[in-house]
Amino acid sequence: MVEHDDDTLSLTLWGVRGSIPAPGRNTVRYGGETACFEVRAGPHTLVIDCGSGVRACGRALARRGLEQIDVIFTHTHMDHICGLPFFCLAYDPAVEVNLWGGHIPPGGTLEEIVERLMSPPIFPVATSALNNTRFRRFKGGNPITLGSGLTVASTRLNHPGNCCGYRIDWRGSSIAIITDHEHGNPKMDAAVAEFVTGADVMIYDAMYLDTEYPRFVGWGHSTPTQALALAARSGVTTPVIFHHDPDRTDDALDALGADLVRQMPTAEVAREGQTISLRGGERIRESVKGIVTPA
Repeated sequence: MVEHDDDTLSLTLWGVRGSIPAPGRNTVRYGGETACFEVRAGPHTLVIDCGSGVRACGRALARRGLEQIDVIFTHTHMDHICGLPFFCLAYDPAVEVNLWGGHIPPGGTLEEIVERLMSPPIFPVATSALNNTRFRRFKGGNPITLGSGLTVASTRLNHPGNCCGYRIDWRGSSIAIITDHEHGNPKMDAAVAEFVTGADVMIYDAMYLDTEYPRFVGWGHSTPTQALALAARSGVTTPVIFHHDPDRTDDALDALGADLVRQMPTAEVAREGQTISLRGGERIRESVKGIVTPA
């Protein structure tokens, strides 16, 4: 694993699949868990989204003995929140957990959404069991200063029911996370392009191929072609396509990755278990499921 010092910004991908978990022999290499990211910026640790990948993420964080953790939701569709009832730190009274939502429409609260998820007959354990957990709200598009003291920038995304993207800048390194966004709204596309400008790493929603997208217009997702175009015009160093269709096999993602690299050599396909680490904007040695690889 990468030695993590105060100058390091890292991103661990605990879930990269979209819509629904997709375990099985055809998704072993890229993973079947849904959206969950762990970000470490020097001494600060935060989690973005609680898809099914947060179960393993929580276990790993518990082993580090954290006393405080911030969890930010891009939005609360099922594939981004289904793992919350299985996030072990939320039940630990010794850990302060802050849950943040910036996509909630007026009159609603994040706590109400979680209560709907964690209530009979859907789930047997109520939110009252989430010890030392606080629900916090911010306005999407504004920066957030987390409980740890780290400031995270946000932007609105084009997705049904509202959604937020995030950017973390730390000591000369930057990571932008654009999870669920449909291209085609000129105003929002321009805002997203400005938001990711110059980012070292950009996670981008590329659920549909160009040939598939016309059947899903309005569903709130984008394509690999749009990911590369956005990276090129915004000066993103490494675009990482994310939110893989649950039916997209490992072999299909291998082929897609090879095609992306032919178009843009730095492009990558998100892989569950991968850690991307940066110091001063430069990639350093990193791991995929414990296997250390060169940058």
